[in-house]
Amino acid sequence: MARKFLYVVAALIALVIAAAIAYRYYGAELLRAALVPSERFQAQRGITAASYAEPRMWIARPDLPGNPALWTPAGFSPAQVPKAAVFFIHPTSYIGRDHWNATLTDPETNARAAIFLRGQASAFNEAGDIWAPRYRQATFGAFLTSAADANRALGLAYRDVAAAFDAFLAQVGPDRPIILAGHSQGALHLTRLLREKVADTPLARRIVAAYVVGWPVSKTTDLAALGLPQCERSDQAGCILSWQSFAEPADPSLILDTYDKTRGFDGNPRKGTPMVCTNPITGTADAAAPAEANLGTLYPSADLTTATLQPGKVPAACQGRGLLIIGTPPDVGNYVLPGNNYHVYDYSLFWANVRADAGRRLAAWTPPRKSRRARVSRR
Repeated sequence: MARKFLYVVAALIALVIAAAIAYRYYGAELLRAALVPSERFQAQRGITAASYAEPRMWIARPDLPGNPALWTPAGFSPAQVPKAAVFFIHPTSYIGRDHWNATLTDPETNARAAIFLRGQASAFNEAGDIWAPRYRQATFGAFLTSAADANRALGLAYRDVAAAFDAFLAQVGPDRPIILAGHSQGALHLTRLLREKVADTPLARRIVAAYVVGWPVSKTTDLAALGLPQCERSDQAGCILSWQSFAEPADPSLILDTYDKTRGFDGNPRKGTPMVCTNPITGTADAAAPAEANLGTLYPSADLTTATLQPGKVPAACQGRGLLIIGTPPDVGNYVLPGNNYHVYDYSLFWANVRADAGRRLAAWTPPRKSRRARVSRR
């Protein structure tokens, strides 16, 4: 099993390197040909919240043996009695082109998702219990095409996430503070979850923070629909954080060109609009911080099963339209995407700062006041 897992890791590394070379010399068209499914989207039966009462439907939850989100580097440990409940939506770990959506039981896809939880969701395990659902995620190729089938695949994936979130709410109870977090495809689904399940509802008062990381959020066309403001202060609760990491020299054209062709949640074009940029080192908006202020970056082992934490290595500054620039490219692994895009490492570059950030915001969160009618009914 260990040898097979190493083969999986090696294959993924090779894929990323090959994709980078192909994009540099042959452009996005070759990537689309290699990664976009050729079959038509296949509608599938919906998954209900009742299905997510089963532990097998989760990659991480408090009672799950071998929970990858409980991993920590040396010197850290998960909280014994976490105060918050964390709903984490993992990024794309399915890279096949046979289908538009992953199955829930594919071992290689789930192994990659577990790696992401160790390097990303683990940052929150001091603040709360982490719940991360399995979902029929859209394949990586869905983000390389404007075909209608890609949107159908993302819609199917979101419906799984929404069902899991309903089950999560039922199981964590009505009063517990909640941290929402996601990355990449997971962050995209989180923006819809905020719009449909949180904005303008009593649930919004329970949100400690929403970490919409690795996905652009327009200040002009998107933010108001999410129901929470962007985080301006490091000790602010009930707000949204978002960043996208690039080393220098940065070429964000692939991201910005796509972003500028889309419409925001208010129906207006996103073209030219600034994006939410939270500096994860300072926890504030549109800020800069030197490497010395970085509490710790994860440097993974070759097989990605563990990592060491090294402070003071990576700076960060929000620049331009809202990209997070991290200076000279750090040597944190082989998954750097074209344009010096450190997308894969958005969390792990600032792991210790994200951990501290969640703790500060949880300390600042205050329970919503119960109405007089609710207090009387309990007597």
